[in-house]
Amino acid sequence: MHVTCGIDWAEDHHDVAVVDSETRLLGKLRISDDAAGFQDLLRLLAEHGDTPDDPIPVAIETSRGLLVACLRASGRRVFAINPMAVARYRDRHAVSRKKSDHQDAVVLANILRTDAELHRSLPSDSDLVKAIAVLARAQQDAVWDRTRAHNRLRSHLREYYPAILEAFTGKRERLLAREARAVLSIAPTQAEAATLTRGKLKAAVTRAGRQRRIDAETDRLLEVFHRTWLRQPALVETAMGRQTLALLAQLEAACQACDDLAAATEELFLQHPDAEIITSFPGLAVLTGARILAEIGDDRTRFDTARDLKAYAGSAPVTRESGKSRRVSHRRIKNSRLAATGRHWAFAALTASPGAHNHYNRRRETGDRYHAALRHLFNRMIGQLHHCLTSRQKFDEEIAFAPPKTPPLAAAA
Repeated sequence: MHVTCGIDWAEDHHDVAVVDSETRLLGKLRISDDAAGFQDLLRLLAEHGDTPDDPIPVAIETSRGLLVACLRASGRRVFAINPMAVARYRDRHAVSRKKSDHQDAVVLANILRTDAELHRSLPSDSDLVKAIAVLARAQQDAVWDRTRAHNRLRSHLREYYPAILEAFTGKRERLLAREARAVLSIAPTQAEAATLTRGKLKAAVTRAGRQRRIDAETDRLLEVFHRTWLRQPALVETAMGRQTLALLAQLEAACQACDDLAAATEELFLQHPDAEIITSFPGLAVLTGARILAEIGDDRTRFDTARDLKAYAGSAPVTRESGKSRRVSHRRIKNSRLAATGRHWAFAALTASPGAHNHYNRRRETGDRYHAALRHLFNRMIGQLHHCLTSRQKFDEEIAFAPPKTPPLAAAA
């Protein structure tokens, strides 16, 4: 690379530096975060040899935002450099630990000048995958928000309303169940629950979508609410009931966002040509498949080997050696979203694939703990997914988990 560009981005402005192969600073500029600023950036690059056939590569500390999107649309290679790596490079130029936005832009440009082959440019994913990524990540965030809202509500109810917790302790979804939310909306306190009539409670259960054993469920809830429970003072209980309604509204909004975003994600994912291959894997449903595709993209040149993808997913172990010390541990620097989805995928595969279940059991027998065995299973299956996507073939249980071949017996002398 003869000329490289570094951009230190901020919320309302960006500092730009352009250097050549001799470390000379060819130009610097502070641009605004708007269309006029982007035009100023393009003019600066054009003044130093930027052409459509040979665009100047750009290093920046983020992979998101309008500036990055416009740079990628212009056809140039964009390198998203980890801020921690930039801090290490900065120390090479100044041991006094001084720092400025312009200095960081120069450091970023020099990173590409010296070590471009050690960094990966942003992948050339299709617009469809980028749209799937937006929805899949938003849906995953909504799930996490729903979990936090559920935990806050449950913690609050434990302080004054044990009856509602007991009523739905046997449900798999507990307070996330529609029946629990429907009952809470009409009886946010123990006093109101104790005065519920059978008809009102039955109407709430029906409104929540229950279709079978409605009378039995209604009688069960009435029996729980009519027991004798510890109570807060009446005035305090009423106030805590008002807080419950506020927390319940947050939980309802989070649940609705999860459902809406899941439907939109699945609809878009099924339009992608890789969807059929991804969902052929055991344990990968439409939504989890969409999350996998959102993180790995559809630029098949992004990961040259399955090992690269495994490292990105965090399933490949890390070895640290120093002198006589050697330690192998799980990878902490990884794509956290892909790793979280991988755990769900591996767990679901245990019941969907006999080969996956046998592989997990073998890892446990060799001494792996639960999470380590799941991570090892995910490591194997993400490698298989890389192969299938590269070769354009669906998952095959007999090939994926074929027993190891025994070497032929040596011929008798």
